[in-house]
Amino acid sequence: MSVPYALQERCGERPTTYPEIPHQQLDQIAPVELQEELWRRMAGLGHVRTGASVVSLPETRALHLAPEQALGPGTAFVRDSTEFAHLHGVFDGSLHLLLPERDAAEAVARGWGEFHPLVLQGRCPPTLIMVYGPRDDDELETVWELVRRSHAFASGQIL
Repeated sequence: MSVPYALQERCGERPTTYPEIPHQQLDQIAPVELQEELWRRMAGLGHVRTGASVVSLPETRALHLAPEQALGPGTAFVRDSTEFAHLHGVFDGSLHLLLPERDAAEAVARGWGEFHPLVLQGRCPPTLIMVYGPRDDDELETVWELVRRSHAFASGQIL
């Protein structure tokens, strides 16, 4: 069961995104310094290694959970890997990550992201979402909390 958390509404309009693969954010791009701060935090999560994504563009930086720590359900990972989140290149600044279904739906409903096109096509579970890049320090904290919840989901700490 998911641990409750307070997710505020995201201010303003949703950014424009490319509705197919590669699924990318096209405007309202996160400032590079916020992208780098987010990546610094992401790379510091416990039991992760950083590397290329098993599914995304070459400039994408991914988080892979150590196999012995990957205790979450299969729906917490990209394909049959231990990848649970990735940050797109600086031209984009959005992320793909996996959350418990209820949390993913709440993040989408509150304007923080959208379901991946493969979810909408019924080819992936409704745990895979794009989270829009943070536009300011307050948004960075919310996006960081979503990444931490994705890590906890992949670790089997929340279901």
